[in-house]
Amino acid sequence: MSTCKKTYYGVSVGILMVKTHFRRYLGDIGHAGTWPFPVQYRIVEDAVPAKMTDLHNVSLLEPFKKAAQELIDAGVDGITTTCGFLSIYQKELTDFCGIPVATSSLLQVPMVARIIASNKKVGILTYNSESLGGKYLEAVDIAPDTPVYGMPQDSEFVRSIREGDDSVPYAVLRREVLDLTARMLRENPSIGAIVSECTNLAPFTADIRKRALKTVYT
Repeated sequence: MSTCKKTYYGVSVGILMVKTHFRRYLGDIGHAGTWPFPVQYRIVEDAVPAKMTDLHNVSLLEPFKKAAQELIDAGVDGITTTCGFLSIYQKELTDFCGIPVATSSLLQVPMVARIIASNKKVGILTYNSESLGGKYLEAVDIAPDTPVYGMPQDSEFVRSIREGDDSVPYAVLRREVLDLTARMLRENPSIGAIVSECTNLAPFTADIRKRALKTVYT
């Protein structure tokens, strides 16, 4: 368990960041203006987009622990991250940090499943549906039959994150996100609520909600 005396006060939330260079719009966890209170960021240098959908070998666990320790030493009271795929490290990071840790928005899925009608399902929107399954879901107690829909891997949304391209227009990203939302609802009419795994989907939450006519959790 990690313990320490604080260096500073008044910044309660620490955010572990994947090392990226794409544009983060207001609403994204990595945009400081999203928050109505001060937050502290810490970039995990080894955590690049190409590695974040293949965390089964736990190669990034130690770098994330190290960065978390730095945030704790500085004075934060809780930690979250900029990548929902870190759900796979939820137990390990929580046990290590000794303070509240929310690795992923996916932690909300079991709760949301309990507050919607029993004949409805939670739909998950993700950066990569081919990778988001198995242990990523098991680690946070998500039912294996939960509908998971990912951004097309040839989309501008995915390319801009993977390549660090900050020039893609907001309207292009929005259209791609809404196209995916429409497909998920068309193929799964029993969806009663939506959880966005990818924190980079958060700027489009209001648009997703309007298109889906469902509550959206980020």
